Amino acid sequence: MKVLLTGNEAVARGAFEAGVTYASAYPGTPSTEILENMIEYKEDLIAEWAPNEKVALESVIGASMAGARTLAAMKHVGVNVAADPLFTIGYTGITGGLVLVSADDPGCHSSQNEQDNRYYAKFAKIAMLEPSDSEESKEYVKAAFEISEKFDVPVLFRMTTRVCHSKGLVELGERKNVEIIPYKKQPQKFISAPAHAKMLHPIVEDKLVRLEQFSNETELNRIEWGSKKIGIITSGVAYNYAKEVFGDDASYLKLGFTFPLPMDKIRAFSKEVETLYVIEELEPFIEEQMKAAGISCIGKEKISRIGELNPDIVAKALLGIEKETVKPDPDQIVGRPPTLCAGCPHRGFFFALSKKKNVVITGDIGCYTLGSAEPLNATDSVICMGASISMGHGASKAFAKNNVDKKVVAVIGDSTFFHTGVNSLIHVAYNKGNTVSVILDNRITGMTGHQENPGTGFSLQGDPANMINIPDLVKAIGIEHVVTVNPLKLKEVESALDEAFAFDGPSVIITRWPCVLKNFSEADIKEFDLSKKQCHVIEDKCKGCRVCTKTGCPAISFDNKTKKAKIDKYMCVGCEVCLQACPFKAIERVGE
Repeated sequence: MKVLLTGNEAVARGAFEAGVTYASAYPGTPSTEILENMIEYKEDLIAEWAPNEKVALESVIGASMAGARTLAAMKHVGVNVAADPLFTIGYTGITGGLVLVSADDPGCHSSQNEQDNRYYAKFAKIAMLEPSDSEESKEYVKAAFEISEKFDVPVLFRMTTRVCHSKGLVELGERKNVEIIPYKKQPQKFISAPAHAKMLHPIVEDKLVRLEQFSNETELNRIEWGSKKIGIITSGVAYNYAKEVFGDDASYLKLGFTFPLPMDKIRAFSKEVETLYVIEELEPFIEEQMKAAGISCIGKEKISRIGELNPDIVAKALLGIEKETVKPDPDQIVGRPPTLCAGCPHRGFFFALSKKKNVVITGDIGCYTLGSAEPLNATDSVICMGASISMGHGASKAFAKNNVDKKVVAVIGDSTFFHTGVNSLIHVAYNKGNTVSVILDNRITGMTGHQENPGTGFSLQGDPANMINIPDLVKAIGIEHVVTVNPLKLKEVESALDEAFAFDGPSVIITRWPCVLKNFSEADIKEFDLSKKQCHVIEDKCKGCRVCTKTGCPAISFDNKTKKAKIDKYMCVGCEVCLQACPFKAIERVGE
């Protein structure tokens, strides 16, 4: 039977068919749906959210050592977090097949950089596969487990946003019942002490030689002959773009197994064609290795290493062909920057915080990154998961040492706090910091689509789970001044900020209110007043001061003709932040 699946859904199906026992991940676009779709197969395998990518990969390594086939999934920057164990298992190898899915994000659709994780395979000395579509995503996962166990090597499974989220026909197969490999104590293999690592390194180099031989032989790397005037070496989604542009007017070496590269096959192919192009997304990973091997080709001197490719970009770069398209009139385009949703619990907090003077605000990865946008203009930095607290600590210490009078506020979400913020806060407590750390607990992992986390009380499958109590955890770390507030109550937030600013030492404010888009649980309904209500502008009282618009709520607009504010009744959820902000009491609550 054939069904329409995204690449992520196909990876989940491939893991099921390959006989995977255990999978773990931290949600991150464009990889999130892989683990979410494994719930469908929960009778046959275990799928779990981990607090971060390092924990996910380490859990998968443990399951592999126990003899089971295992899979970890994460976005490209998540591999940075998991790099420590990744590089070591490149030396130790595996027992049960181990696949690490890296979902790269060319174009920065939802990420802070465009790093090309193919280099991780080369750097960690492990095998790598790259699917081009959904069918290959399923079949290549199955092949990856066979390669992993045959060569005793982890396999990096590199996908990109377009492959992850595009749909294609996939032929479903049956699950392969793979017996767990009997556990055997192997200290010289899995205890990576220096003496053992020295013995393992030559073995790793020998594996790479054998993997390259396999790369030259496998059908994962295939030649498609067409016109020999042009030869194209390509991989991943770039293969589809090349085919769309050149069709039968070129010959292709389509690479699915991309580390080690099949240099013998590449060299033989290059001799058969007149002009050789390398079409790959982002970095010249294939091109560099070819040129180092003395194989002449044309690549990044014509095709940009910035952003996603598409057929139009390839056609213009290599053929000089530019299609006619509708030219938009920039004067008619209304800018629509991203903004916090109407009723977002983060808005009230940032509105109150933005009034504070002489403050540096270090932010983090999440919806609350939008606290930096107009009109709130609150946040000063966003670098990576968990960085807000540790960056804030460093900034505060530097200011104090140099007699600079500035208070530092670090802002982080609940899921991100569990990810890497806990370690940063331990650092603050241990080193007697003097920052205000704010944990924005909206009761869910919001930005990636409402995944559960250790603080929500539910597992990936939706089963009841232990709920980490953030105030208790923070106090256990050694933070004395801990306050929990409703972020929609502006006076409550302002009071908490004043107390924290006056406190001599590290303090933590926890804002606790569910994401407005959340599917509320029974516990949410019991704890919070989630009754339906709206806010309405009393036109006679409105003075046109626009203070309400400075909250940044998308439900509020200003009529330049009447000089009055308006609230869209179809967007407003009655959070009352605008009502509290209005200095003339021109906004009232209506409905229940």
